[in-house]
Amino acid sequence: MEKIEQTIDDRLFRQAMGSFASGVTVITTKSNGDIHGMTANAFMSISLQPKLIAISVDHRAKMLEHIREAKKFAVNILSDQQKEMSMYFAGQLKEKRAISFEELQGVPVLPKSATSIACQLYNEHEAGDHTIFIGEVLGITLEKEAPLVFHGGQYKKIVPAIN
Repeated sequence: MEKIEQTIDDRLFRQAMGSFASGVTVITTKSNGDIHGMTANAFMSISLQPKLIAISVDHRAKMLEHIREAKKFAVNILSDQQKEMSMYFAGQLKEKRAISFEELQGVPVLPKSATSIACQLYNEHEAGDHTIFIGEVLGITLEKEAPLVFHGGQYKKIVPAIN
């Protein structure tokens, strides 16, 4: 296979990836007795049998070692009422807050999320400056909430299309 090289600057790449509307998630885990969370939009389903999902974590993120330590994590797909949770776990809100968590299959989850998915670490793969964690689904909570969406560097809500 012929390798094609093209210089694409980081800003152009980010803008291109930002043109893909995605849901907003907070990844949660518990290691060394403490609960940890990180906002992420790099999440996808992988397999139905077994039920597998994937998340991508930057090598500089503290969450990388927390997931490796815990061997379990949850993906909390945020509702359109949880923008502040996204901002908090992305480090955009600096003041400390008391965050309430529930538990799903022994993994901390954020209440009132549109969906929470608890996983056992199935595998991991290094890919560039990130590690892709594949999780085997242990449990799911599903609420009837609209998801929070991120597109073009902004939070958005889903509005029904006019037919």
